[in-house]
Amino acid sequence: MHVPAPDSSRSVFVAFLRLGLTSFGGPIAHLGYMHEAFVVRRRWLTDAQFAQLLAVCQLLPGPASSQLGFAIGWMRAGWQGALAAFIAFTTPSAMALLVLARYAAALDRGVGTAVLHGLKLSAVVIVAHGVLRMVRTMTPDVQRVLIAVAAALIVLQIGTAWGQIFAIVLGAAAGWFVCHDSSGIETPTPILVVSPRVSRSAAVLFVVGLALALLWSLSTPSVPAIAAAFYRAGALVFGGGHVVLPLLEESLVTTGWMSAESFMLGYGAAQAVPGPLFSVAAYMGAASGTHLVWSALVAIAAIFAPGFLLLIAVLPVWPQLHELPRATRIIAGINAAVVGILAAALYDPVWTSAVRTAWDIALLLLGWVVLSRTSPIWAVLFTVAGAVLLFFLK
Repeated sequence: MHVPAPDSSRSVFVAFLRLGLTSFGGPIAHLGYMHEAFVVRRRWLTDAQFAQLLAVCQLLPGPASSQLGFAIGWMRAGWQGALAAFIAFTTPSAMALLVLARYAAALDRGVGTAVLHGLKLSAVVIVAHGVLRMVRTMTPDVQRVLIAVAAALIVLQIGTAWGQIFAIVLGAAAGWFVCHDSSGIETPTPILVVSPRVSRSAAVLFVVGLALALLWSLSTPSVPAIAAAFYRAGALVFGGGHVVLPLLEESLVTTGWMSAESFMLGYGAAQAVPGPLFSVAAYMGAASGTHLVWSALVAIAAIFAPGFLLLIAVLPVWPQLHELPRATRIIAGINAAVVGILAAALYDPVWTSAVRTAWDIALLLLGWVVLSRTSPIWAVLFTVAGAVLLFFLK
């Protein structure tokens, strides 16, 4: 499959800004949006490259969808593209959270509930579309289908980020032994062009930052303390998104920086905006600190930094996997496991939290038709409009 030549950081910014404005549904849904935008429509990378990037991001702590976007941006336009992807994907939700936080409670009643329900249904459509495409390309034989099914069952049974990691590791091991057919497998390529010195520097910065964050006192919400609290959360959480909230609550609520009510208000607002859930750091940083803007910026930078540093440190050596014995079998197993992980997430929480009635299923089918013929944004608008219409017809 031909992949176009690298783009400018401006084109990367425009592409990710569109996602930042329209990608509702949470971290798992974002993966579906990105697959649709960059594999299916723009053909910036192949299914195999997408699966490779996603597998690495799932194995590292931090926000997997934002790390994936960061890596795609770097692949297309170097570090400027990575920065453009991060800013474009994160800024809309971060700004919206600062504006909408005080009104988040209004989304829990009236037509607001219908809007949120429509957004959840659109996430089902987007994720299902991406999963089906990956099933066709990444699980072409019985062995890989079985690996995908096993990975899905593991994730559904364990129900934590550790389950995802275990599923990927198990997929790699299973691929080593049972994946004899290498069709549909691409050799890992240097997706991120980074010098060894930059890679090592990123690893050192991550370790030093984590050490400082763990040693810094959180007694008062000073700017350095805010940086330490959010760096801890970004560096120590696997699974991103919702998983980071307990760590943030421990650092912000237990220390008295903000009330439990204010904390949940920010979390509620984060569910109503597109983009990464880690953008909630903008609200919580501003609510915790003494300076609204600076505290928000420091919190955002600190929570995303460790995941990006680890990605820069790890991804440049990823192609060396090809030099290992039976490398293509390992990659095949990992790819199949990623399909299983996404399929499990499609069921829980994407499907279980959204689909309630037969009307919802009908709306999903119509949304699928819209997505098949147009772009994801129209599918989102269609499902939201349908949910609102059903609300008023009841």
